[in-house]
Amino acid sequence: MSVVPLTPVVKWLLIVNVAVWLGLEIILGKWVLGVRFHEILGMVPKAVIQDFWIWQIFTYMFLHSTMTPMHLVLNMLMLWWLGSELEQRWGSRFFLVYYLVTGVGAGVIYLVLHTLLFIFGKGLGAWLVPVVGASGAIFGLMLAYGILFGERIVYFFLVFPMKAKYFVMILAAMEVATLLGGAGQGEAILCHLGGLVSGFLFLTIYTRIQRRRWRKQGGKRGRGLHLVVNNDKKSDEKGPRYWN
Repeated sequence: MSVVPLTPVVKWLLIVNVAVWLGLEIILGKWVLGVRFHEILGMVPKAVIQDFWIWQIFTYMFLHSTMTPMHLVLNMLMLWWLGSELEQRWGSRFFLVYYLVTGVGAGVIYLVLHTLLFIFGKGLGAWLVPVVGASGAIFGLMLAYGILFGERIVYFFLVFPMKAKYFVMILAAMEVATLLGGAGQGEAILCHLGGLVSGFLFLTIYTRIQRRRWRKQGGKRGRGLHLVVNNDKKSDEKGPRYWN
């Protein structure tokens, strides 16, 4: 996986996430006020459904574990490696929309599934415990990277070379297997899978809308519109799959 310089939106997302973790969660939350911001800004299904704390569906993705700094570090590294190249190809506006949609979408899917589990008498712990992290949006970026740069070689566990599309498939399969195997409560896994599903739905719907617009315009490209299909492989005769 090639590393490109920091792009504008990725840079600001990195700054915001680190500032929230260090300034709000650590310094202000733990050292000064002694407030658990995870319970206020993290996503707690009970708080969203019963208390209408709707903002948590958005704010949860900017918080990270204060007990494990690697939670933040790994997410931010993936945001840099994947996000910078996607933003470079898509443009800042579309990239930001996609990132936020997949993050919120992952939260909504997590919320719906755990609410259903709670209704049927299961998953009480997840109903009351806050979930935090940018992982849902990061998995959305992984999906987009696998689609746009599917033929590119990446290194699984930094050792085994494989095409990016297979890398994403293997990660998704591992998440599903772990969830079905009952490891832990599955909170983070549902967010990860939610990010993949949200990304797929967003790109699919957006593609159909753009194709419909193109047909109405007689095949003429709209202003500032360009193809973002796999950059490492020529598009086939069936036409473009995803647009910017």
